[in-house]
Amino acid sequence: MGAVEQRLAELGIVLGEVPPAAANYVPAKQVGSLVYTSGNDCRIDGVLMMTGKVGSDLSVEEGYAAARQVAINLLTVLKAHLGELDRIKQVVKMLAFVNSADGFVEQPYVINGASDLLVDVLGEKGRHARSAISANELPFDTPVEIELIVEVE
Repeated sequence: MGAVEQRLAELGIVLGEVPPAAANYVPAKQVGSLVYTSGNDCRIDGVLMMTGKVGSDLSVEEGYAAARQVAINLLTVLKAHLGELDRIKQVVKMLAFVNSADGFVEQPYVINGASDLLVDVLGEKGRHARSAISANELPFDTPVEIELIVEVE
């Protein structure tokens, strides 16, 4: 077990299986030393942990929890692609979308759920550039969708 997986175990996080793609795409694509993930949502065992718009159906705290689960799912994709999470040199960029109610402007606080998890698990390697963007709808009514660019060794 590598250091990253030991840290996941310390946090009580168990990585599941990568869910099948919902359309015609791959979960991750590597170009040189960069891995680009497809967008992920907050599924647990294939079922969305919650649905709806943050700011009307869901609180910032619920959105934060959804974003945290998305980060766990992204680590699952990276583990499947890389074989070993210790190959992650650094998380370079996060692109995050929040299914937002009209007038909701606290997307950064929601996406901190994913950013905080990556730093908790990967330490300084988990710090990244980021965009947190409002969306009026997201696929399957997920509250959050996130993709990553990760540099690997």
